[in-house]
Amino acid sequence: MARAAIFEERVLFSPNLPEAVNKLLQAAVAASHADKPLAEKLFKQAQESDRACLQTYFALYKFYFYQGRLLEAEREVIAALEQSAHQGGFPSDYRRLVRELDQWDMYAGDIPLFYLYSLKALAFIKLRREQEVEARVILSLMQELDPEDRCGASVIMSLADALLEDAA
Repeated sequence: MARAAIFEERVLFSPNLPEAVNKLLQAAVAASHADKPLAEKLFKQAQESDRACLQTYFALYKFYFYQGRLLEAEREVIAALEQSAHQGGFPSDYRRLVRELDQWDMYAGDIPLFYLYSLKALAFIKLRREQEVEARVILSLMQELDPEDRCGASVIMSLADALLEDAA
């Protein structure tokens, strides 16, 4: 029985995800190709059922991004940054975070790493929205926040550089 349940899941979210939230997210993922309004409703329902569950923010901002709904994706990324900073006990403003970096260990666990990953997503969204200056500011600050490039922001920086070369 347990084996069948594993294969029914379409996406593997965090292993600590509450079962009810996981069910909603799985249903949303399943609906996302055929019924986007239903998928959005389920993603939001999952988020509303557990505002502290960071995976719901991730799922929703990815959904919006892939739909080309970049303003909504950006809104959800900002909410993800705020929620993860709140949970991690550090500032949500990445500029302030860099200024006070000696007070924070951004590799201390899953929450600060989620913050970094979401910040990378914000930079990518800014790039896609043709807000290159803002994207580059974020990416520059990420070099200080994530010097080991654990979240892969260097990939987005390379993309930004390639876009700049193409424009020249």
